[in-house]
Amino acid sequence: MNESLVTRSSKPRGASAAMSAVAAAALLAGACGGAPRTGPPPAVPVTVGTVVQKTMPVSFRAIGHVEPISTVAVKARIGGELQKVGFAEGQTVHPGQTLFTIDPRQYEAALRQAEGQLAKDKALLVKAESDVKRYGELVKKDYVTKSDFDQVTATAGSLQATVASDQANIDNARLQVAYCTITSPVEGRTGNLNVKVGNLVKADDTTPLVTINQLRPIYASFSVPAQLLPSVLKKNSNPVAVTASIPESNVPEATGTLSFVDNNVDETTGTVLLKATFPNEDEALWPGQFVNVTVILGEEPNRIVAPAPAVQTSQQGQYVYLVKSDDTVELRPVKVNRIDETNAVIDQGLAPGDRVVTDGQLRLVSGARIEVKGGDTSGASRS
Repeated sequence: MNESLVTRSSKPRGASAAMSAVAAAALLAGACGGAPRTGPPPAVPVTVGTVVQKTMPVSFRAIGHVEPISTVAVKARIGGELQKVGFAEGQTVHPGQTLFTIDPRQYEAALRQAEGQLAKDKALLVKAESDVKRYGELVKKDYVTKSDFDQVTATAGSLQATVASDQANIDNARLQVAYCTITSPVEGRTGNLNVKVGNLVKADDTTPLVTINQLRPIYASFSVPAQLLPSVLKKNSNPVAVTASIPESNVPEATGTLSFVDNNVDETTGTVLLKATFPNEDEALWPGQFVNVTVILGEEPNRIVAPAPAVQTSQQGQYVYLVKSDDTVELRPVKVNRIDETNAVIDQGLAPGDRVVTDGQLRLVSGARIEVKGGDTSGASRS
């Protein structure tokens, strides 16, 4: 009897201990946040854009640099003291404008000396020609010998050559005087002035007095892969539009035309050099600048265009997250024809009016709910 009492009394104590353990575990789980959550996961904030159908330019992009069409390193052809500078550093000069004046006095003196020598030799030539006429009459009457006549004839011929030489010396002396005034051969902007007034300049010195860069019009040169050369040459019979924009600048892009295609492909890079000419009336393009160049070969109508940031790339290919009507997304593979910083031309996978995610793709999977933040952006910000 005692044994049965002991047995009956031990069971309630074990059950009570088990219930206490379960209750403690439940309290611990609640304290540690281990209780299972209920309800759908939170929506992922994203931005979206709309796919459109529009006419798109057929173009390719390259990095180019600006260079002047004409660069003139102005040097002196004669030596002497620099007397005057006719422009300010950085000023735009025009053809024929006087840039420098070199002391002309020694060259003017040489010119006067040459003119005096010419006058002297002309006087001697007049006398010699008169002797030829007189001796010609005398030799007919045998008053002088034939040898004397030949002598005066030779003297006259020598003086004629001397007079011609004197005239050449005068022309050269006048040229030296003209070289004392240096004018601009082109319209352009001057650079740093390397020689100041009062200094002596040397003829054909290695250091130019100043360098002039022609800015209007101006070149942008760039290289493109040789694979694009057939398309460029096919369109080169007509003016090919080219735009140039300065990176990280608010300056409007410049519009010009393709003006030069090099006659060989660089073997080391597999590229060909091209140049475009821009009017540059506002002088926004500056020699030495790097620019983003776009060559527009034509237009394609009715192309499907999506915002470029919407296109993602995986090992399986390119894809976008398509926004469905219930604010969930679907991973949609796409075939991209071409893409730039703004637009992606889609050959397959999207239709006009589709909405695609343009930012926030890293947190998305197919079927995830989204919350659109900001405005809806179109896939055609630039035509």
